Amino acid sequence: MNDTEDLEGLVHHPLEEASAGLESLIEQHKSAVERFDLLGWPRPRVAVVSGSGLAVDLGERTNGPVQLDFLLPFESHAVEGHPHAVEMLEPVPGRPVLYYKGRLHSYQGYSAHETVFPVRLAALLGAKVLVMTNATGGLQPHHRPGDLVLIRDHINLTGLNPLRGQLPPEWGPRFPDMGAAYDPRLREITKQAAADLGIPLTEGIYAGVAGPSYETP
Repeated sequence: MNDTEDLEGLVHHPLEEASAGLESLIEQHKSAVERFDLLGWPRPRVAVVSGSGLAVDLGERTNGPVQLDFLLPFESHAVEGHPHAVEMLEPVPGRPVLYYKGRLHSYQGYSAHETVFPVRLAALLGAKVLVMTNATGGLQPHHRPGDLVLIRDHINLTGLNPLRGQLPPEWGPRFPDMGAAYDPRLREITKQAAADLGIPLTEGIYAGVAGPSYETP
């Protein structure tokens, strides 16, 4: 082997690596869709992801539960309040809801792509609506533990973004319009439902940090 051949092995090929990474990403999600279909469940119209301590029963399930690991191409480890169970509900006939009891967090060591894998899977399965919940601290002095706050906007302070890197173009734009990231119509429906039920509900802006630290004083 000559010096040129020695150097060739050290050359960095970012485009080739990006292409290989894209193929792997596509294959992982394709395999997850196939595993979901093996369950015989209907394709969802809506996906719901519960936050910390909020993995409550939302009614009679039509399918499941199965463990989230069944759908993931990587091993997961649950944290307290996130049982990692997946269920199918159908509160309205013909509108299946995929219910993730618990989610993945970047502070557990997952990459941005791994963290959003369940959400991307739901989208590939046909879900057009995503409902997410979480438990968080707040800066408004009038808020009390247990108050419900409807998110109208967010500030990403994590330094992470699942849109980095090469992605399939059919997954959407690299720079999506964030002007209405939280659908105004769905927010109005939520506010009206809360009013009808007599449930106090305010709106707020969510600031997300990587963790795992809690908020400072």
